[in-house]
Amino acid sequence: MRIVEVVGRVTLSRVNPSLSGARFPIVRPMPLEALRDGADVRGEELVAYDRLGVAPGDLVGLSEGGEAANPFGRTLTPVDAYCACLIDDISF
Repeated sequence: MRIVEVVGRVTLSRVNPSLSGARFPIVRPMPLEALRDGADVRGEELVAYDRLGVAPGDLVGLSEGGEAANPFGRTLTPVDAYCACLIDDISF
């Protein structure tokens, strides 16, 4: 799981039926320097699947790869990155 910052969203005109009702935020990975020191360093943007209702500026725990599809159980869902949790506070 990686910590990412929500920076925008994708709007779809059509969607796979297994993905209806979800949002697709654009997120940027937050390296340790950005989390600890507030540095402007960020990773490459990617699109995630969201049912938590994240908004720009939120910090999110992002699950990727095969683990991202696990919350759906036996339902086959074409997801590669999933917003698993909202992060309220980080302390070092």
